[in-house]
Amino acid sequence: MLSITKTVTFDAAHLLTGHPGQCRNLHGHTYRVTVELSAPARTAAIPGDPEDMVLDFKRLKGILRELIVEPCDHAFLHDPASPVEADIAGVLARHGLRVYALPGRTTSENLAQHFFRKLAAYPLPVTAVTVAETPDSTATYREP
Repeated sequence: MLSITKTVTFDAAHLLTGHPGQCRNLHGHTYRVTVELSAPARTAAIPGDPEDMVLDFKRLKGILRELIVEPCDHAFLHDPASPVEADIAGVLARHGLRVYALPGRTTSENLAQHFFRKLAAYPLPVTAVTVAETPDSTATYREP
């Protein structure tokens, strides 16, 4: 089995409705998302790619920019099920500002799971997604 990783970053704001600490307030992070892809040795992950690569890094960078960075960079990440977050997102959207809805709270854990599923549906042979919201705080999602 061969594995590769690629890391991209984006800046975004969020809040955690109902959180007992400071994260209940609107704040931002420079998120660092590291994606791991795996494929059997000598087998191209996507038809047309060289057989001695899991995926060309330049191609992977473009996919990550399209699926993660462009929609999320400088956006308000929000949980549409939260009335507070939905209200804030509505105001921002009405003013032409970028918002990005997630299916659940905007924790690093949920972001990792969301990005994993989005990449797997592309389809990419994703085996893990790690999201860092600070240099020393990360969450990783892998399928069981």
